[in-house]
Amino acid sequence: MPYITKVNRTELNECINTYYPFLKPDGRLNYFLAKLFLKYMSTGMSYKKAKEFIGELEMAKMEIYRRWIIPYENDKKYENGDVE
Repeated sequence: MPYITKVNRTELNECINTYYPFLKPDGRLNYFLAKLFLKYMSTGMSYKKAKEFIGELEMAKMEIYRRWIIPYENDKKYENGDVE
C-alpha cells in the first residue's frame, strides 16, 4: 500500500521530482526498474527478496489500476456507451 508517512513521502518525492523527466516509456522506465531491482539485490540474490520486489511491483500495479484506471474506464464507458 502506498500510504507511507509524510516524512518518507517528502524524501521520496524529492527523488521522484529529480528523476521523473528522464523516465520516458521508451525503455528508460523499464531500465530504471531493472536497475532498482539489481540494487535491491546487491547484497545477494534470493528467491525471497525477488518475491518481495515483484510483490511490491504487483501491488503497485493493482493500486494504480484500482485508483485511477477503473474510474477512467468507467467515465469513458458512460461517455461513449457500453460494449453491446
